[in-house]
Parts: sequence; structure tokens; C-alpha cells
Amino acid sequence: MNSLTSLYQRSLRNGVFFAVLSATGFSLKAVFVKLSYAAAPVDAVTVLAIRMGLALPLFLWLIWLSRSPQQPRLTLADGLRILLLGLFGYYLSSLFDFYGLQYISAGLERLILFTYPTLVLLLQMAVNRERPDSRTLVAMGLCYLGLGIALVHDIRVEGGDGQILLGALWVFASAVTYALYYMGTAAVVRRVGSMRLAGLAGGASSVMVLIHYAASGDVQQLATLPGAVWVHGSLMALISTVLPIYWMALAIQRMGATHAAAFGNLGPVLTVFASWALLGEAITVYQIAGLALVLFGVSRLSGAKAAPQPAPKQQAEDCKATG
Repeated sequence: MNSLTSLYQRSLRNGVFFAVLSATGFSLKAVFVKLSYAAAPVDAVTVLAIRMGLALPLFLWLIWLSRSPQQPRLTLADGLRILLLGLFGYYLSSLFDFYGLQYISAGLERLILFTYPTLVLLLQMAVNRERPDSRTLVAMGLCYLGLGIALVHDIRVEGGDGQILLGALWVFASAVTYALYYMGTAAVVRRVGSMRLAGLAGGASSVMVLIHYAASGDVQQLATLPGAVWVHGSLMALISTVLPIYWMALAIQRMGATHAAAFGNLGPVLTVFASWALLGEAITVYQIAGLALVLFGVSRLSGAKAAPQPAPKQQAEDCKATG
């Protein structure tokens, strides 16, 4: 018992406990979305509106928590950049992701999203007019080979290849918009700070989602939704949106961004096992093989020449809600 207590206290001090909590929270997001879809005939925009509406006060809490006398006053240019980050990050990326989850499994969704570092690398090379080296090409090839194995398996087992491909394309669009968000943080995070930016961008996204829902959704439907949808939406807002950002910030304070970011590799693994335990999704040899290839490919990319700089990486890990 004393050894377990000592291990727990040590993990608190070195940040491991918070990094694992953060990865776990983010990995459960897709599971909560799938549970919401199963609880009632509800669409993606409604589920997203519930999530972001409930998360908005928590994003405001993050802004309050990150306040400091040394913070620079935001300029109009800062405000416009934050709005753009909110547009690409929690709004479009989340919306596309929720659309995709209507058609594909939570495990496959997480694998597709986890390829976003390859997209960041390609975008950076395009901007800098660089050619990928052999190591980068091999790492990317492994990522997409693993993704292809998992995708083909799901099509063969579940049938409905058109719907699964549609869902995969939606989630891939989510990964693209998140990669754009990831790159855009570099110009803002140095002035604003990672946790403050997470609160501001998340708050802006929440307002955008609520405006979208008010314009296109059935607001009266909210009063008739079963309690299970609200429970899952609340858990998504708290456990899979705002708290993981806070936990990751605590982990980064204790171990640094690079080591804390490494725990993000737990995400796809945790999602696969959580979807098996809570949703009854099968775990097969093909899925494990695809998962292993994607994880190995992403880990190989970490040493690539055009890897992201520390500041945007820290912000991306702080905000790795990815939808």
C-alpha cells in the first residue's frame, strides 16, 4: 500500500499522472459521441452544440485561470487570429469529426485523426518549399499503410463501404482543418500563452457552434432529448474537452512539452479499448496491426527535419481535443 501511495505521489510530481489523465480524457470523446448517437436519433450539429454550449463556461474558467499581470493586451490582429483558430480548431474540425462518427467506428476515427502530424509536415514543407527525405516518406508510408489496413477491415466486416468511406473522408477533413489550426497557433501562442489561447479559441468556437445550431437546428428539440444525451454531452464537455487541456498544461509544467506530448500516443490505444468496453466494437488482429503501424510511423516523424517548432507543438498538445 505504501509503495502504491509513493508511486502515485511521484507521478503527481513528475507530471505522468496528469499526462495520462489528459490522454484518457481526449480518447473518450469519440466514445461519448457514439453513445449520444445511440441514445436518441440526434444529428451531429445537435450533439456538437450540446458539447460546446456546456463547455463554454469551462473555457471562460480557463481564461480566468490563466490570467496574469504580465499578459499583453490583445490587439485587433490578435483577435482576428484567435477567431480563425476557433474557426478551424474546435468548430470546423469538430463538426467534420462528428459528421464522420455517424458512419465509422470510434477506433477508426481516432486512427484517422492521429495522422494529422503527417499533414502538418506536408503543409510545412509546402510553405518552405522543401522535399521530404527518405525517413519522412517511410514514416508517412507506414502511417497510411496502417490506416488502409484498418479501413479495409472495417469495410469488409461491416459492409456499407460507401458510408464508411464517407465517414472516413469527413474525419480526414477534420484532420486537415486541425493541422491548419495546429500551424496557426505559432503566430499567436507566443503573445497570448497556451492556456489563455485554448480558452479564447475554445470560447470563440463555442459561440460559432451555437450560432450555427441556432440558424440551422431545431432548438426546441433540446427540451425533448433524453437525459442520456445530456449526460454524455456533459461528460464530453468536461472530461474530453476542457479538463484534458488543463491536465496537459499541468503535465507540461512538470515534464516539458516534448515528454508530455509523447503521452498523446496513448490516445488511439485507449480509444480502441474504450470503444470495445463501452460500445462493443470488435478488436481484431487487423486493427491492432493498423494501430501499431500508425503509432510507429507518427513516432518516427517526431525526429523529421521539418517537425513542428516547440511553441505550436505545446499549444497543440494543450488543446488536443481534436474535435
